[in-house]
Formats: sequence, structure tokens, C-alpha cells
Amino acid sequence: MHLQPSSEPHTHVHYYRLALILGALTGIGPLAIDMYLPALPTIAREFGTAASVVQSSLASYFIGIAIGQAFYGPLSDRLGRKPILYLGLALFMISSVACARAESVNVLIAFRFLQALGGCAPIVIPRAVVRDHFDQAGSVRMLSVLMLVMGLAPILAPLIGGQLLVHFGWRAVFWVLGGYAATLLAVVAILLPESLPAARRLRQPIADVLANYWFLARDRRFMGHALSGAFIFAGLLSYISGSPVVFIEIFHVRPERFGFFFGFNALGIVAASQINRLLVGRVETHRILRMVLPVSMMAGVVLALDAYSGFGGFPGILIPLFFYIACHGFVLPNTTALAMAPHGRVAGSASALLGTFQFVVGAVAGSLVGAFANGTPVPMAVVVAGCGTTAFLTNRLLAT
Repeated sequence: MHLQPSSEPHTHVHYYRLALILGALTGIGPLAIDMYLPALPTIAREFGTAASVVQSSLASYFIGIAIGQAFYGPLSDRLGRKPILYLGLALFMISSVACARAESVNVLIAFRFLQALGGCAPIVIPRAVVRDHFDQAGSVRMLSVLMLVMGLAPILAPLIGGQLLVHFGWRAVFWVLGGYAATLLAVVAILLPESLPAARRLRQPIADVLANYWFLARDRRFMGHALSGAFIFAGLLSYISGSPVVFIEIFHVRPERFGFFFGFNALGIVAASQINRLLVGRVETHRILRMVLPVSMMAGVVLALDAYSGFGGFPGILIPLFFYIACHGFVLPNTTALAMAPHGRVAGSASALLGTFQFVVGAVAGSLVGAFANGTPVPMAVVVAGCGTTAFLTNRLLAT
């Protein structure tokens, strides 16, 4: 593993500082998604609308993330990584304040979209920074560290959100998110070195940017890894979209306790991502995927069967969800590293396309959960099962 920052010596201090900063940036995504989940039923009651309508604010966020990433990647290849982070974090901060002041569900949905456009930058740029610094094996290790943060954030976010909801109301969630973005702006400005020096930047016309995307889209292995990761991620977003209603409305979990059950599932991501980090160099990356993707498919199938039959009650939902979500901690670092490894010259564009696929598929999957809501866990479970099965088939057909 070789950390090669353009202006700093190779030290463990700088490696862990980079990991901490990139992890904090990466965490803004799950925080923005998960922190207000316990409040969805409360927001629906305040605005006098159905929970499925408030769920549209999640779909709006996913769509904004999908669209924005397609632009941030090429811009970061052209202008450098830090200016794009400044732009995204500033937009996220302003939109978070606007969400906190929203007076209708439609206003909330609109500003969640803008918040997502800003939140794209802390998703795209850390992956590109990792590719700037590391080879394939090093990328997997660093991405696994970032997955640790992405696993811890869903554990902490609903717990924090639930307590904010009980003590200060749902609007406090968005004030906290705005403050977090402001803090990250200062951290990036002071502590994060630019990883893409001017000599390596690509000053391309829009036609060349589109040609890069077309080149990546025609790369069979890139698409195989990108789509298999995207479908696993879409299953996770389906769970995120459906779990407030399933847990709180159907199984009567109190909002302030929602985070404990949500966090239990997120522990799987933490454990899997760190096991994955230890396996790098000992087990071939492709082999890890071949072992894990069938597990995610079977977990989804069991979840769907339990939801349809009612077998096991609430534990019958939680247990297969735990195994499906844990697989995310193996799949995402490996599919990301394998997809991006041959494309260091256009790392920003490759990272953007990966993220766009993830959130486009995720937005569709999350919308299906809301569209087919019927007062049972079945819609969420069936969509998760479909995502796991499609990820397995895509990987076998395209990536091998």
C-alpha cells in the first residue's frame, strides 16, 4: 500500500488523518439519510399527509445524489478535489437550514433535493482521493476503513435523530446537519491536502467528458462491478426507505428506540468491512465477491418469505436483514476498487458513474417500496430480495 500525497511525507500520522477526514466526509451521506428516519411519521402528522408522501423526501434525496454525481466527478478531474468539496459542502449547509425552516412537505422535498446535490461531493470526492493515492489493494483497505465510518453513521444517526426528535423536534435534525457541514468545510480547508496536482488535471471539453462516460459504460468488467455494487446498495436504500414504516408503524417500535434496531443491523456493515480489510492480500478480491453475493441473495429471499408468511414476527424480519446489510460491507469496497483500478486517469468520472448507478437504482428501488406500500413488510422485503438476486446475477454474467 502506498500513500502518495503530493505535498506530504509518507507517515502513518498522515495516513490515519486522511482516513479520518475522508471518513467524516463519507459519513455525511448516511447521516443525511438516516438521521431523520425516526421523524418520518411525526413529519407526516405535522404536515397532515401520509407517511408515503413524506417518504418522497427520501426518493428526492436519492435522485439529487444520482444527478449531481455525474457532474462532480468530471469537475473534480478538471478543477481539483478541494474546490468541488467546498462547493458541495456549502450547498449542503444552506439547504439543510432551508429544510429546517420548511413549512410544507413539498418545500421539504424540494430542499432535500438541493441538499442532495450538495451532498454528492462528499460521496464522489473521497473515492477519487483514494484512487489518487492508492493502488487496487491499498484502495480496498482504505475503502474498508471508510465503510467502517459508513457503518457507524447509521448506528449513531437514528439514535441521535430520535433523541433530537424527542427533546427538540424534527427540525433540529437539519440544524445539526447544517452545523456538521460547516465544520467539515473548515476541516477540508485547513487539514485536507489537494490530491490532484494541476499537472494531472484533465481540461476536457464536454464532448470528451461524455466520451469518458461512454468508454466506461462499454467496459464490461467496469459495468459488472458497478452494477452488482449498485443493486446491493439499492437493497440497502430500500430497507432505509421502508424501515421507518415497517419498524414504527407495523411492529410498533417507539421512535426514540428505532435507532437501536437500525443500529443493530448497521453493526453488520461495521464487522464485515473490517473483516474484508483483513482479508485483502490473503484472499483474492474476486473470490470474496463470489462467496458473499450468494449470501446476500439468500438473505433477501428468506426475508421475502418471512415477510409474506409472517414467520418469526419481527425477529423474522430483523435476522435476514442483518445478513443482507452485512454483505454490503464486503461488496461495496471490493466492487468499487475493482471497477476503478484500471481507470486512474479518469478517477473522478469513474467514481461519479459508480455513484450515479448506485443512487439511480436506489431511487427506483426506494420508490417501489413506497408505491406498493400495503401496511405489511412485504413490499420492502420483495424489493430487497430482488436487488440481492440481481446483484448476484449481474456479477456472474458481466464481471467474471
